[in-house]
Parts: sequence; C-alpha cells; structure tokens
Amino acid sequence: MSSSSSFGNVSGILTGASAPNLDWVMQQASSAYTQNAKIEKSAKDFESILLSNWLQQAEQSFASVPGEDEDEDSGKEQFQGMAMQSLGASMTAMGGIGIAKMISAQLHKAEDARVAASEKSNQNPAK
Repeated sequence: MSSSSSFGNVSGILTGASAPNLDWVMQQASSAYTQNAKIEKSAKDFESILLSNWLQQAEQSFASVPGEDEDEDSGKEQFQGMAMQSLGASMTAMGGIGIAKMISAQLHKAEDARVAASEKSNQNPAK
C-alpha cells in the first residue's frame, strides 16, 4: 500500500461522512483537557492551602517564647499569614509533599468512572 493511498483514506475519513463526528471528537478532547486542567489546579490549590495552614500553625507554635510579652504589632499576624500562604504556594509549585498528586490521581479515577458510566448509559438507553 502506498503512502498516497493511505493518505487518501485518512483524508476521506476526515472529509467524508464522519466530518460531523470530527467536531464532536474535538469538543470531547477540549472538554477532557479543560477537566484535566481543573483537576490539577484544584489538587494543587488544596495542597497549597493545607501547607499554608500547617506552616502558620507551626510558626505560631515555635515562634513564641513562654512568658514573652504579648504586646505585639497588630499587623504582624496578617503579614505572617500572607508569608505562610506564599511559602505554601511556592512549596506546592516546586512539587509539594505529594498530596496534590494523590488527590489528582483519585479525582482522575472518579472522572474516568463518571465518563465511562455516562458513555455506557448513552450506548444502552433505558427501555
């Protein structure tokens, strides 16, 4: 089989009767990409928030000295909170501690199961 005949078959498929299906396939691919991006972002955001909270609690626990005077600047806690949020986001961006990967894997499994169930119900409509 020559390369021109196989190219003709491919072009016939893309331009023939299945052209409307190409639009559907492109929509599905775009939807899957968008869904994957949302899952990855959500998992990373969760890990970032979790790390920020852990870091903030650790900083509060270890930064104070027992018996220390409590007359502190009122803005200090706000700036420390922002610093811990930034540190948590940076740690997550550099790979984090693996929580985002675990959450992402579970969300992808759930999404794949949902898609498979949806496709199955579309192929076998209820009588």
